[in-house]
Amino acid sequence: QVQLVESGGGLVQAGGSLRLSCAASEMILRINGMGWYRQAPGKQRELVATITRSGSTNYADSVKGRFTISRDNAKNTVYLEMNSLKPEDTAVYYCKADEVLVTMKWYYDVWGQGTLVTVSS
Repeated sequence: QVQLVESGGGLVQAGGSLRLSCAASEMILRINGMGWYRQAPGKQRELVATITRSGSTNYADSVKGRFTISRDNAKNTVYLEMNSLKPEDTAVYYCKADEVLVTMKWYYDVWGQGTLVTVSS
């Protein structure tokens, strides 16, 4: 089964920076769209940023200019660089792969287990 493993979360002061990584396991042949989502306590999961295989990006208005999504197709990894962090960025951050090809089978909407980001004021 395909798995995504996030890393890089932690506690940071407001104004600080963190870099999240998400790596795919198994024998991955191809991953199409990837993205980062977050879920704050008591709130619904929301989109943070997405990136196509060719590198086109999309951001939530709340993170534009502060967060940068990127990916390394050779490593099947997606990153989220977060700068100027605010307390309201506190959430569990999840990565997602839209379509994953493993040998001869496609997997859809594959989620990671999440990594906690806490921003103190």
